[in-house]
Amino acid sequence: MALLHRATLRPTKLELLTEWLPGRGWYDGPAGVEVVRVAGYRFDDPAGEVGIETLLVRAGDGPVHQVPLTYRGAPLDGADDRLVGTTAHSVLGRRWVYDACGDPVYAAALAAAILTGSGQAEEFFEVDGGQERRAPTMAIDSSGADDAELPEVGTPRRVVDADPTLIVTDTAELAVVRRLDRGTSPAGAVLTGTWPDQPTPLPLAAAIRR
Repeated sequence: MALLHRATLRPTKLELLTEWLPGRGWYDGPAGVEVVRVAGYRFDDPAGEVGIETLLVRAGDGPVHQVPLTYRGAPLDGADDRLVGTTAHSVLGRRWVYDACGDPVYAAALAAAILTGSGQAEEFFEVDGGQERRAPTMAIDSSGADDAELPEVGTPRRVVDADPTLIVTDTAELAVVRRLDRGTSPAGAVLTGTWPDQPTPLPLAAAIRR
């Protein structure tokens, strides 16, 4: 379960991405154009410390890109090159926003979603001391869900910033598709997604056990 706050962010996540995305080698869209959200999904952090959200975004008439992010209450050691920016959260205070492909919490959550079918987190808002469920904006599914024990994924040893972006750990290789209109399908068990404007499943990510 992902517990969300009705809060303001300054700058917003989309404002951060509008500045950050044009500098990525895998980005294939216009620069200087406001990024808009198409859909998204979240994973759970079992420790409840890190927010894990994947945004599907578009700039102007460009293609849809997939951007996994993690939100932290303090800097992640050794991840300065993965920092998208910082934002002021009206409830939680200062938050550090990272390209999740270099974050071990994201790597573990993505591996679980692909290899065990754990799925996306249900999202709830805190409302008057209670909780109000937010309907998902897309659906995800995995071709690799099984009953096998998930290996300890550990810290990413190497991240290759391409499309797909490759995350290599001691026990798994994860591939994250960035531009979704090409129908790229990485090798291994595959995570797919659909949303209202895309009823046919598209590959989002893949995993191979090492």
